[in-house]
Amino acid sequence: MLGYDWPRVHAMLVALPVAILPMAVIFDLVGVARKNDALRRTSLVLLLIGTLGAGAAVLAGLQVEGVIDHGNAIHELMEEHEHLALYTLGIFAVVLLWRLWRDRKMGQAERIASLLLSFVGLGFLANTGHHGGKLVFEHAAGVSNATMRQELENRAEGHVHGAGEAHHHEGEEAADHHHDDDADHSHGDPAPAPDSTSAHTDSSRAAPHAHPPGTAPHRD
Repeated sequence: MLGYDWPRVHAMLVALPVAILPMAVIFDLVGVARKNDALRRTSLVLLLIGTLGAGAAVLAGLQVEGVIDHGNAIHELMEEHEHLALYTLGIFAVVLLWRLWRDRKMGQAERIASLLLSFVGLGFLANTGHHGGKLVFEHAAGVSNATMRQELENRAEGHVHGAGEAHHHEGEEAADHHHDDDADHSHGDPAPAPDSTSAHTDSSRAAPHAHPPGTAPHRD
């Protein structure tokens, strides 16, 4: 599909509901608070776009499970991600149908109730995104085994810095080395503090003193 496989299509489509649905809820919240019909109508249009986008993302996501390389950990996360996505889509679909049917007849209490249900949907949306992030960034879901092996081999070979990059890299290594040296020095036993009493006694013995004129003879 235009050079895109299902994981990439899914990743592209999820951006729409993630961006639009929170904006729809915000416009609805301000519209209800200010009793502003224009803001509420705007929120309804955004809700329609966001819900359709969520439906498209879910349909693409359902195609992903059968085409990516995965083990038990990814499989379990995908199942949770899928269920959360379906709950999210279901909640916003209910809110959308509710508002399309009743928007012009809603009283303030009914509008607040639909708004609260929208906030529940946002909670599920955030949790769905959290699971999706874990799939990608913790388990490399969507990356084939062959590509992952190639990437690991590439990383093992190291890399070459350009002139400016090499200087910056050397500076970072020097800073890290200096930090390590400081840490090593801090592990040694602290130098004993000088004994103020002995220091005072030694200085008293070493320093001569003179008697004022007229002082009677005596033994120091």
